[in-house]
Amino acid sequence: MRPLFHANLVNGRYGDPTVYVETLFEKRSLLFDIGEIFSLSPRKIRRIDQVFVSHEHIDHFVGFDHLLRLLVGHEKSVQLFGPSGFTQRVFHKLQAYRWNLVETYSSDLVFVVSELAAASSILSTRFRLRRAFVAEASVSRKTFAGVICDEPTHRVSAVILEHGTPCLAFALQEAAHINVWKNRLLERGLPVGPWLRSLKQAVVERRADDHLIKIDGSAASDNRLVPLGALRDLLTVTAGQKVGYVTDVADTPANRDAIVALVQNADILFIEAAFAGADDALARHRAHLTTTAAGEIAREANVRRVEPFHFSPRYVGEQQRMLAEVMAAFRGYRG
Repeated sequence: MRPLFHANLVNGRYGDPTVYVETLFEKRSLLFDIGEIFSLSPRKIRRIDQVFVSHEHIDHFVGFDHLLRLLVGHEKSVQLFGPSGFTQRVFHKLQAYRWNLVETYSSDLVFVVSELAAASSILSTRFRLRRAFVAEASVSRKTFAGVICDEPTHRVSAVILEHGTPCLAFALQEAAHINVWKNRLLERGLPVGPWLRSLKQAVVERRADDHLIKIDGSAASDNRLVPLGALRDLLTVTAGQKVGYVTDVADTPANRDAIVALVQNADILFIEAAFAGADDALARHRAHLTTTAAGEIAREANVRRVEPFHFSPRYVGEQQRMLAEVMAAFRGYRG
């Protein structure tokens, strides 16, 4: 099944942590962390409408100004997610510039900034260019099972980890893939048409079996209404792709448990491996993972593919060694 999302490291394994997720068939993209993004084309940057920031250390957040510059003058709404205190830091970045000419713009730029202050609640604040990015009243909502973003095409969950400061790890879950059996349509005398999109959407949205689907597309169909439950046999539903993103976390039992639960069975896990296995003491002092820890976590979470990144510059020229250490830990416990 062809995945809807295509995730790639923007700055390689040594550069600022940033993963760009392109959405197939849609003119939208997601970003995990926003370090330097100059290597991304303006076209790609202007497709970004959701940004998930682990924490606000400079190498994870410095690219916000570049994003802002490229979006001003375009009609756009962007959702940003981060840890406790994130909204205030976005506000200060926005207010670092003077916006006295905003009335001359025909388009508006909106940032909806949400911070996960606790495991079960999220606080959202809107900033609009036309109002010179003054903070509007914040709105609090409950979260369930760590889900901070839930859309028809995807869901993003987060956990709060320890890095000397709250740091978020994320899991992107693509919506289920739904295929229509055209031979079954033919057998039942049902037409191919726009109604199939409604059928798929109803399944994605987890509608009940008594939800009615309007069948149109031919004179014979007579625009009749049919319960969803009577149409499910026309479809094959398979799980969508799952992508994990973990960076800048201390190697503690609590962090490991939270990460494994979050990214369990992920198809791809982007995970920091800042220090070599032999430098475990230094990694613990800096509250980062080693190559060995990254591989062990990926193995315990039963992920299909591990993509280590955020290698310390002290290992420049040793990328193959770092990758080998991760993979040895990842595969070493599999028998």
